[in-house]
Amino acid sequence: MANSFDTAYPSVDDLRTKAKSRVPAFAFEYLDGGCNEDVSIRRNTSEIREVQLQPRYLNNYGESSTKTKVLGMEFDAPFGIAPVGLQGLMWPNSPAILAKAAHKHNIPFILSTVTTMDIEKASELTEGNAWFQLYNPVEDVVRNDIIDRAQAAGCPVLVLLCDVPTFGFRPRDFKNGLALPPKMSVRNIMQILGKPRWAYNTLKYGQPSFENLKPYTPEGLNLKQLGAFMDRTFSGKLNEEKIKPIRDRWKGKLVLKGVQSLQDTQDAIRMGFDGIIVSNHGGRQLDAAQSTINSLKEIAATYGDQIEVMMDSGLRSGPDIARAMACGAKFTFMGRSFMYGCGALGDKGGDHTISMLKTQFKQVMDQLVCERVEDLPKHLIT
Repeated sequence: MANSFDTAYPSVDDLRTKAKSRVPAFAFEYLDGGCNEDVSIRRNTSEIREVQLQPRYLNNYGESSTKTKVLGMEFDAPFGIAPVGLQGLMWPNSPAILAKAAHKHNIPFILSTVTTMDIEKASELTEGNAWFQLYNPVEDVVRNDIIDRAQAAGCPVLVLLCDVPTFGFRPRDFKNGLALPPKMSVRNIMQILGKPRWAYNTLKYGQPSFENLKPYTPEGLNLKQLGAFMDRTFSGKLNEEKIKPIRDRWKGKLVLKGVQSLQDTQDAIRMGFDGIIVSNHGGRQLDAAQSTINSLKEIAATYGDQIEVMMDSGLRSGPDIARAMACGAKFTFMGRSFMYGCGALGDKGGDHTISMLKTQFKQVMDQLVCERVEDLPKHLIT
């Protein structure tokens, strides 16, 4: 497939700048910000970019291929779309935009439990290829029903989230009174009026809501009651006792997302996970966290031959993806980058962002004289 993209926006930074001009500040800041002072957000990307790669110019060389296998499936590039909550708040209809683009380009799309499109719709748009991220419910009956829905929809991979034992301390969200739907303060109304395209699309597609959770949510709740219901219904705390019934019930591949330590990786292997995603939740949970690239290096070197090790958080470009793969990742995921694409370019944002990243990544492989993605570790300067 040709990777054509809008050359007016050749980088994720360009998409971010354009998205900021089109999305109300309260929604953009929810997407863009981290927790506390944003130390982990900055560290993630800056330390990825300390990784250096070495070309081998005189190798016998054929054509580079970006095709990659992970969890027994082959994809056209070694990156996918990470789960993001409240996507329709940031850009209306963005989960559908991204699901369709991912399917077109044969890369994975992971749907969050708390985003604004349900499992069934994601499966329809991806012809049964969407992965699903489970935010663990407190009640077994709700957990089992969500798992059964994902299984019935044909999701090949269940991604279990482990890095939200508590909510992140996010100063911008406190200031903005962020809720779903957004709190209609005078400040927020003025922001909406200043972004007519966002406002029009919100009217077109309707107020965003937690579509996956509608079957379990009592009717007629006001915003305060909805927040209390969410707190009661979901707990991010995981342990072996809570994981075992999920592993027993789920018939497909099972992945643990949010791993940052050797101990959690060892436990994931023992509990029967097929893969892990090394992640610090995009710097949104712990502002004193180690960068994902440094967690990845240690984990991949120790356990990369025992479990499929993937990574997200901090990746913003094709070279970043290549750096992560060279450090031992079998696959990578990006969240904010694709949401910037939707905010900047609307319906074209998913296709553009995937095409742009594919082009950037392919250029790195060609420049390194590297034919296969799995050979990227040979180019790592240690």
